[in-house]
Amino acid sequence: MTVLIDDTFAEAFPMKATRLLITAHNLTWARHAAVAATGFATSVIACGCEAGIERELSADETPDGRPGLAVLLFAMSGKELAKQVERRVGQCVLTCPTTAVFAGLREGEPIALGKNLRFFGDGWQQSKVIGGVRYWRVPVMDGEFVAQETTPVVKGVGGGNLLFLARDTDAALAAAEAAVTAMRRLPDVILPFPGGVVRSGSKVGSRYPVLMASTNDAFCPTLRGLAKRSELDERIGCVMEIVIDGLSEAAVAEAMRVGIEAGVALGTAGGLLRISAGNYGGKLGPFHFHLHHLYRVTP
Repeated sequence: MTVLIDDTFAEAFPMKATRLLITAHNLTWARHAAVAATGFATSVIACGCEAGIERELSADETPDGRPGLAVLLFAMSGKELAKQVERRVGQCVLTCPTTAVFAGLREGEPIALGKNLRFFGDGWQQSKVIGGVRYWRVPVMDGEFVAQETTPVVKGVGGGNLLFLARDTDAALAAAEAAVTAMRRLPDVILPFPGGVVRSGSKVGSRYPVLMASTNDAFCPTLRGLAKRSELDERIGCVMEIVIDGLSEAAVAEAMRVGIEAGVALGTAGGLLRISAGNYGGKLGPFHFHLHHLYRVTP
């Protein structure tokens, strides 16, 4: 039997995004900074932004000729993104031994990167313009922290998603992990949840007015027969979700396509029975990723 792909769509919404390049004396320290700077950034519901490591960078790909990592950050507004960038770079990159930070996009609306962080230098900071771009050199105890003055902000897409419906936990995790591995090979996207996977998929709204989101009861196996509506039959024992944020609609679509492909390749013998997606009837966002369009399905 083949894995069933639901005739449905993932509903995504506009976000503001930027890419930062974090370099260091070696990849280990660049990764320490990148992991810290993208921590507690799984969902804009409560984190302020969604962020993750996009990929590793070799020394010949970075402005200062050192190894590094590209990270992507997404927020619901340019103002919130600027706040998150300043706090996260200030607390997690400036503080990390040997690091420097640069803009990873060429065009877009500029927000501060090193522009305000320079004041940590207490008057000892210096700027230098190279090729029309201003950089700040802030003296720190291991030498200098170098930061580009600004980073461009562009329109992004948040909330692309896939749901893997499987017989049990082992099968659902195996499918999700295979999809994450395939999707993380692609540029311009991040999967912001731990390990790229989220088990607490949500729906918009709640019976409690103070909450803007609550558990996606239609996909909870323990609520089958109890919730007003369930999407699960008796064969489904576990559901895992992957959320995708991207710098473009095309990037999110391609990530979803390869994620479906990875799941289908496992087949039902591995316990994955269906692939679905979360949507809110078109009320949440203008980007609709139809699974049958992404992955050719013969009725």
